[in-house]
Amino acid sequence: MMETQTSPKDEVAEAVELELEAVIGFNGHVPTGLKCHPDQEHLVYPLGCTILIQAINTQEQNFLHGHGNNVSCVAISKSGLYIASGQVTFMGFKADIILWDYKKRELMARLSLHKGKIEALAFSPNDTYLVSLGGPDDGSVVVWSIAKREAICGSPAAGLNVGNATTVIFSKCRDEMFVTAGNGTIRVWELDLPNRKIWPTECQTGQMKRIVMSISMANDDSFFYLGTTTGDILKMNPRTKLLADTGPAKDKFSLGVSAICCLKMGGLLVGSGDGLLVFCKSPSYKPIKKIQLQGGITSITLRGEGHQFFVGTEESHIYRVNFTNFKETLITTCHFESVEDIVFPFGTAELFATCAKKDIRVWHTLTNKELLRITVPNMTCHGIDFMRDGKSIISAWDDGRIRAFAPETGRLMYVINNAHRIGVTAIATTSDCKRVISGGGEGEVRVWHIGHQTQKLEEALKEHKSSVSCIRVKKSNEECVTASTDGTCIIWDLVRLRRNQMILANTLFQCVCYHPEEFQIITSGTDRKIAYWEVFDGSVIRELDGSLSGAVNGMDITVEGVHFVTGGNDHLVKVWDYNEGEVTHVGVGHSGNITRIRISPGNQYIVSVSADGAILRWKYPFPS
Repeated sequence: MMETQTSPKDEVAEAVELELEAVIGFNGHVPTGLKCHPDQEHLVYPLGCTILIQAINTQEQNFLHGHGNNVSCVAISKSGLYIASGQVTFMGFKADIILWDYKKRELMARLSLHKGKIEALAFSPNDTYLVSLGGPDDGSVVVWSIAKREAICGSPAAGLNVGNATTVIFSKCRDEMFVTAGNGTIRVWELDLPNRKIWPTECQTGQMKRIVMSISMANDDSFFYLGTTTGDILKMNPRTKLLADTGPAKDKFSLGVSAICCLKMGGLLVGSGDGLLVFCKSPSYKPIKKIQLQGGITSITLRGEGHQFFVGTEESHIYRVNFTNFKETLITTCHFESVEDIVFPFGTAELFATCAKKDIRVWHTLTNKELLRITVPNMTCHGIDFMRDGKSIISAWDDGRIRAFAPETGRLMYVINNAHRIGVTAIATTSDCKRVISGGGEGEVRVWHIGHQTQKLEEALKEHKSSVSCIRVKKSNEECVTASTDGTCIIWDLVRLRRNQMILANTLFQCVCYHPEEFQIITSGTDRKIAYWEVFDGSVIRELDGSLSGAVNGMDITVEGVHFVTGGNDHLVKVWDYNEGEVTHVGVGHSGNITRIRISPGNQYIVSVSADGAILRWKYPFPS
């Protein structure tokens, strides 16, 4: 489970760092992960192990790298000087909290005490203390001094006969009081600094047993509000520790109150697990204004006083909502499942397409904006390709169908039913736009003739014993190569429709590329080796170590054939010199396994996609 992590720098001593230009991605599953910075100009949100600082009005992005595993919570101090973030880690290991300097965009301190996971973080109102809550395996609450960057005191977060605490919030006025809540527990804590102790008081809810999902404090500390999995809201008084009121009595919020936020003028913004955003007031909690969003709401964050606010959902959508008209604008979106493939249309780097789970999306390269989304519910798309003329996107689906869509409108143009038995796993097109070559989960390679109105099977080539993972076609359209997880790569003659050559290796091949002069191919896969093969007789020319840990899943080569790029389970993007077999550049930024990678036409960018739903755009390091 634990792989020995070497720092990317040791691996390739001479390699230069690749310049990361842009990231498309947002982890919407982190509770209250989306934050609007007090300067009202930036959004701060997690993606894998990185934290993104995104300017609201421009495209500018900054990245905070430092966590070794996925970020599980984010907090920003009231003054905006500090950002704190916590992470998950493996069972029994220490999970770090990192304190960041917002202005300098750099790491200030690493705070390690908790084990397994950091559940939640909160800053005190005057930036004096930070309180952290450990995950279910840790169960402790710790108060840290920001000035000294060390722990002041800690305590178990919940009693013995109740569940875990999952949320924490500081008082808005006093540095000495905070509240934790979770499964059957609501506690108000007082910090006793001279004795270095924290004293909890259990809040009384009478007969009500609730699991708290979200928490918000009124601006004057008069009350705090708790959102529960039952779909109701509890209003508690922090001085008397008693329940003031609960609601709504009838129509409770479906799938729980997953986000809650107090407004200065009174009233609450409430987000539910099924994507309903509501403005309501105590004591009835009946919706005054409401809108339906896509995906369960996990964060609501105010810009300034709340005249405008941002909402983050589980489907990785970030919405901007103006309070007065209560209308939503989608400002950022990305994949929320593993991205399976990425392709550029022929000859242009202006846009590219990606596919993940049920949707194919077309993106504008420079602005990172989504131009088109094509959704086929309850299916998984394994691969996509643009026809050379740019008039259709051909896609491979796990229900055994090949679907073709129009790239401007997303209209379904045609479907080839029952193209493969165990789902279509790989797809490629010829440059004359007359053929589609598909590979299936059962190992068959099929050649389809695409006419004006018809699509017919020309030949089914049965050689592979296991799923086909990658198909590349020669420029002349007379030959193609297919890589399979049965440990073979086969070079097919597309004129006579039979096998030319077979390459065997003890690996599950994941990717294959023709060298532009087309007398050699390079392959890689789970054995981490990058192999160069002679097309003519299938003999191996040389083998390189592709990575120190984890499979190589994606590769692409430049049109000139001087350099190629690889990416895989070590989360690194590597640029190689083809002839020397040396790594020249390394890109550090992914936090999931890289699934596919492409160099844009014209050699301006490298775009890599990963299993955590992220799309990263790197500057191509050599002058094109």
